[in-house]
Amino acid sequence: MNVDQLREKLREIEKITNEDWMKSLDERKRLELEFHDKNRDQKLEENIDRDTYEKFYGNRKYYDATNASKAYVDQWIEQNAKGKIFLDYACGNGSNALKAAKYGASLAIGIDISAVSVGNARREALAEGVQDTTVFIQADAENTKLPDNSIDVIICSGMLHHLDLSYAFPELRRILAPGGVILAVEALDYNPAIKLYRHLTPAMRTDWEKSHILSLKDVDFAKRFFDIGEIKYWHILSIIGPHMRPLFPLLHAIDAVLTKIPGIRLMAWIFTFQLIKPNR
Repeated sequence: MNVDQLREKLREIEKITNEDWMKSLDERKRLELEFHDKNRDQKLEENIDRDTYEKFYGNRKYYDATNASKAYVDQWIEQNAKGKIFLDYACGNGSNALKAAKYGASLAIGIDISAVSVGNARREALAEGVQDTTVFIQADAENTKLPDNSIDVIICSGMLHHLDLSYAFPELRRILAPGGVILAVEALDYNPAIKLYRHLTPAMRTDWEKSHILSLKDVDFAKRFFDIGEIKYWHILSIIGPHMRPLFPLLHAIDAVLTKIPGIRLMAWIFTFQLIKPNR
């Protein structure tokens, strides 16, 4: 499928009315939509008091610890996006699709269940001058309505744990072209301290999300649909970096060693893995 044909299909998906869209969602998905509409509401975030911000967004301070994995993801997008049809799957505010467009994707698409997120992504595309090679639409990640074999490259960044993988993996396989590749970036569900933190901060997550953080069992499940590429582990000690900023470089350096040691690397906060659709 060429870019023009895919753009036409995307326009058809955009024409789905809000009434029909809401009817198509079960309770789990409606709760996810409501959560992410609120979570991505930039005006709401700007106008809340500090205590409320900490309750709902306090975990963001730890994102500063993820520089190493962010650099890897950025490099991966740069290496894989040029000339390709790229999908930012459950895109949030669309940052990865925007990067893909800047790195030369023939078309960078972002889909998300949240209309607020889609609106944010469209405004960012316009602000960054990549509106001609990006398309952002509201869509159900488990039933995208995208054509079969239409996407060359997909990134799933921090979103698979919001989904039912028994639907998401088959859908990803269906829309990915033969030989296509997916990079998944996910939290890892082994470190007891991180699991405790999630338990103590329930307002930051939906009930589904906090009970479906990925493990290697989910990668084994993915083998039913894909070949598995490189698996990498990120951030063990560097998680405490935001509280010990002078030690950030040292913590990252130690993590570079720890995340290569079997067993110990399972204590990582984040792991990345590639899924490849065979040509056969």
